[in-house]
Amino acid sequence: MTTDPTDRNRLDEEESPYLRQHADNPVNWQPWDEQALADAREREVPIFLSIGYSACHWCHVMEDESFADPEIAEILNEQFVPIKVDREERPDLDSVYMSICQQVTGRGGWPLSAWLTPDGKPFYVGTYFPPEERRGMPGFGTLLEDIASSWSDPEQRTEMVNRAQQWTDAIVSDIGDVPSQPGDVPDEDALSAAIDAALRAADREHGGWGNGPKFPQPSRLHYLMRGYDRSGRDEVRAVVTETFDAMADGGLFDHVGGGFHRYCTDREWVVPHFEKMLYDNAELPRAFLAGHQLTGSERYATVAEATFEFVERELTHEDGGFFSTLDAQSVPPAHRLSDDGSDNDEGDGDHDAEEGAYFVWTPAEVHDAVDDETVADLFCDRFGITDRGNFEGQTVLTISATVGDLAAEYDLSADEVESRLEQARTQVFAAREERPHPARDEKILAGWNGLMIGAFAEGAIVGDDAHADTAADALAFVSDRLWDADSGRLKRRYKDGDVAIDGYLEDYAFLARGALTLFEATGEVDHLAFALDLARAIEREFWDAEDETLYFTPTSGESLVARPQELSDQSTPSSTGVAVQALLSLSAFVPHDRFETIAKGVLETHSNEIAANPMKHASLVVAADQYRRGDLELTLVADEVPEEWRETLATTYLPDRLLAWRPADDGDLDTWLDALGLDEVPPIWADRGQRDDEPTVYACRNFACSPPEHDLTAALDWAAEQG
Repeated sequence: MTTDPTDRNRLDEEESPYLRQHADNPVNWQPWDEQALADAREREVPIFLSIGYSACHWCHVMEDESFADPEIAEILNEQFVPIKVDREERPDLDSVYMSICQQVTGRGGWPLSAWLTPDGKPFYVGTYFPPEERRGMPGFGTLLEDIASSWSDPEQRTEMVNRAQQWTDAIVSDIGDVPSQPGDVPDEDALSAAIDAALRAADREHGGWGNGPKFPQPSRLHYLMRGYDRSGRDEVRAVVTETFDAMADGGLFDHVGGGFHRYCTDREWVVPHFEKMLYDNAELPRAFLAGHQLTGSERYATVAEATFEFVERELTHEDGGFFSTLDAQSVPPAHRLSDDGSDNDEGDGDHDAEEGAYFVWTPAEVHDAVDDETVADLFCDRFGITDRGNFEGQTVLTISATVGDLAAEYDLSADEVESRLEQARTQVFAAREERPHPARDEKILAGWNGLMIGAFAEGAIVGDDAHADTAADALAFVSDRLWDADSGRLKRRYKDGDVAIDGYLEDYAFLARGALTLFEATGEVDHLAFALDLARAIEREFWDAEDETLYFTPTSGESLVARPQELSDQSTPSSTGVAVQALLSLSAFVPHDRFETIAKGVLETHSNEIAANPMKHASLVVAADQYRRGDLELTLVADEVPEEWRETLATTYLPDRLLAWRPADDGDLDTWLDALGLDEVPPIWADRGQRDDEPTVYACRNFACSPPEHDLTAALDWAAEQG
C-alpha cells in the first residue's frame, strides 16, 4: 500500500482547473509545495517542472501525447519528481523559469518544461516537446531517458549542477538584480523615444506590430495616445487608429458575442488563438474607451461596450467576482460530428474538443440560424463567411465589407443594413448558445479582477454609469474574500470557497488602481480607503529601501532561486509600472511623501533600463511621464454632480486625469478623513471648498491651481493653457 503521498498523483487535491485537468494522468504529478521539494531532495533526483494554464492549446496537446502515456509516466515517476504548476496561480515561478528559457532558447511559451536540481536550480529547459523526434525537436520520452542517464553519472551530474548554478546566476541577473548605477528619473525624452520606436516597428499595412503572431499591445497604445494628445503628430494618430481598427475588424474580436481572443496567429489579424483571457478583456476596452475619447470614434466605444457585455454574461460570478478564462477548445456542434462521420452525433462531450469549434461558421450554419435568406446572405457578406472558409474549412468572422458597400449591393439604406445585421447577429448568437461551450476556468484572481474593476469603472466614467455597480460588486467580492484587514495582506486566488496563495505585487497594484478608478467614477470614499490600504501594503511588503526597487514577491513570501521584479509589459501591464502610477496618484491623498519617494526611487533605479528599451517598459515610461508632469488633479466639490460635468468627463481625453471628489460639507469631509485613517486634510482637498453654495471644481497640476470654477470646461481650459 502506498504511504508516501508523492507516490501518487496529488492534483485531485488542488482547486486550479488546470491542475485538476491532469489529476487523471498516470504521471504522479505533485503541486509545487514543500512535500514535493523535500521528496526530490531526499531521493536526490531532478524535478521535472511543467508550467501551463487551462486555456493553453499546446499544454493540452502535450498532455494527450505524453502525459497520458503510461511508458512516459513510468520514466517520470521513477527518475524525477514531476511537478505541475498553474502559471496563473504562481506567476512568480513562471517568471523565474521563463527567464532562463528565453535566455537559453531565444523564445518562450507554454507549456514551459524545465528540469531542476533538487534545490530548484534549472539545468535544462524548453517548451512543448513532441512524443517522438520532430522538426529538430527531441522526442520527450527519449529526452527524459537521456537526462535521467546523465543524472545517474557522477561526472555528468557535476556538469549539470554547475550549469544549474550558472543558469541561476543568469536568472538573478535578468530579473532579480538591480543596477549598480541608478540614473535620474527619465525625462520627456523617454516618452518621445518610446513613441519613435513604436512608429518604426509598426505594421502600417495591417496595423499593430510584428509579422505574426499579432498580440494586442494596450500599454503601447496608451503611451502613443498620450504622446499624440501633446504633440498632434499625424503619424502617431494613424498608427493608433490603424491598430484599433485592425483589432476591432479582425478575428481578434468576437463579432457575435463580444470580447477579445488572446492573439492572432497571422499578420492580417484573421485567425486567433481562441482562448479569452480576463486581462485582455479588461485592458483592451480600457484602451478602446481612451481611443474613443481621443478620436471621437463611436465604433471604439461600441467595441468596449460589447466586451463589457461579454464579461458580465460569461466571466462573472453570481456574487460579483470575475472568472479567469474561457478555453480555446470545445466539442464541435452535433451536426458537424454527423457530417464528419463520427458515431457521436449528440455533441455530448465524448468527442475530442477542437480549437475554435464554438466560434467559427459556415454559410449553411448561418442560413440555418437566420430566418431570412437575404439577411443571412448580408451577414455572410459582412463577415466574410464563405464555403471555402479561412480556418480549417470554416470561417473566423472578420469585417470584410463596409456598410456602405452592402447598402449599395442590397439596395438598402445604411440604417437598414445595420438593423438587419444586428437582427442576424442576435439569431446567430442564439444558435451559438446551443453549441457545447468552451470550458471556463473559474479561478478568481485578485490582480486580474483589479484590471477588470478598473475597466468597468472607466466604462462608468465614459459610458454607462451602471458599470460602476458591476465594478463595485467585484471589488466587494475580492475585498471580502481575499483581503485580511487585520494583517493588511491580500490573497491571490479564490475558487469555490477556497482561498490560497499570498498576493504578488500585481495583485496589490492592479487592485489599487482599480479601486482608485472606481473612486473616480463614484466618489465613494470606501473605494479610496481600500486603494490606500493596498498602497500601504505595497510599501510594507514589496518596497526594498536598500535596493530602491519594488519586487514581485512579498517580503514574507516563499524564497525562490531568485526574487523577481516585473519591469516590462507582457500579456499584462508591468506590475512595477502600475504600482508606481498608483502610488503617485495616491500620494495626493496622504499628508506624507513616502509613496512619492518609492515611485521616484524605482524610476531612478531603473532609469537606464527604461532608456535602453522604452517600448518594452511602456508602463514605466508612462509612470516617468506622470512623475515629471504631475497628475491633472480635478478636485470636484459637490454633493450632486452636474450632468454637464459627467458629459465633459465622458467625452474629453485626459490621460493624466485624477478625479478627487470632495464633499461640500466640512463635517462630511471629517467623516471621510476618519474612513481614510487620516488626521489632517490631504493637499488635494485642503482649502478647496465649495464656492457660492454651488458645485465647484479646481484644476491643479504641480502645486498650481485654477481659480474655483463652476464650469468644468473652464477649469480644463485653464489646465490646457498651462501646457
